[in-house]
Amino acid sequence: MIYYKIHYLMAAMYSLKTPLAFLFLILLSACTSNFITTLPAEKNTTFKKNERYINQYAGEKTYPITCQQDCYTPRQELSCEINQPATQCHYIADQIRPSLNTGFAVKWLGHASFQLTTGDNQHILIDPVFDQFDWPVDVAFKWSGGLYRQQPAQLSDTELRKTNAVLYSHLHYDHFNKTDLASIGTKPTYYVPLDMADYFPSGGYNITELPWYSQQKQGELTIHSVPAHHFNSRYLIPFYNDDEQALWGGWIIEYQGHTLFFAGDTGYSPHFKDIQQRYGDIDVCLMPIASYHSEQYPKWYRYVHTTPEDALTAAADLNCKVMIPWGYGNATWQMGDKSSHSAMVRLLNMHEQMNSSVPLYILNEGDVIAF
Repeated sequence: MIYYKIHYLMAAMYSLKTPLAFLFLILLSACTSNFITTLPAEKNTTFKKNERYINQYAGEKTYPITCQQDCYTPRQELSCEINQPATQCHYIADQIRPSLNTGFAVKWLGHASFQLTTGDNQHILIDPVFDQFDWPVDVAFKWSGGLYRQQPAQLSDTELRKTNAVLYSHLHYDHFNKTDLASIGTKPTYYVPLDMADYFPSGGYNITELPWYSQQKQGELTIHSVPAHHFNSRYLIPFYNDDEQALWGGWIIEYQGHTLFFAGDTGYSPHFKDIQQRYGDIDVCLMPIASYHSEQYPKWYRYVHTTPEDALTAAADLNCKVMIPWGYGNATWQMGDKSSHSAMVRLLNMHEQMNSSVPLYILNEGDVIAF
């Protein structure tokens, strides 16, 4: 189904045909309607309960492996200002870059934000958040002095103007910041999960909403929406919580038979195996490894976020040819983890303990790698 948002008030004022009405119409027209395409869902692929979206595999979870000891032993691959807990680190070890000939070049901007360049010379942004939190959460954390990060890698105006598409995984403030939209502009197509377009400001944005397991062409690319095990709410603290009225998910970008997977925020669940069964082995996997620890809510945090060992298990489920982790570092938020780089230390230790065959490629914020 394709539909367009219409300013009904503008139409009503036009019908009055008075000078005041025309003046109001001119002023209001500056807030241009967005153009929204909503794709239909396949049967039994997107799930709701009491009009709220739910995870495909809801309920109690068990996890294949949990780090029990030597989780945060300092690593020689990391140069850190402080080793325990690991803080202000830089990955310094030599790495072997897999030769996959995918056409994808990946730049990690920090936290969950990536810039991709594809084989058909398109420029894609994933979960771009260039500053801190969006209003009003930004104000709240400025007052509290907590959960702030260093400035992430910035893109120039020229780079932003080259952007062809923007993909958002969900509405949480560290993944979707409305103030960035004006900088990115209306040229790109914005791809979002179902019912997320309502959260965009007016301004002439071209938005495509996708249910899980749907796809849309973007030049020579095919963009696939896939499940994640998470949740979605947009708090106007402390006034309002929309409570799962918009879907969440991950993305697969396909180019000439090669695939790049962005998991979004997610806990571990069988949906990773489902994705592999549908799309085959994944070439490049961008996997979250942080925000799994909370003294107050340890079970809940892991339920909706992957530990480093969960991410390695998921990457094995997907048969990833290379895994790029994200969610750690200086340009991320310390959201429940022991330190800014503790997740990376745990990942390197667990990769050894699990004898994992998943190839890792570690980026520092701002790094670019082509596969």
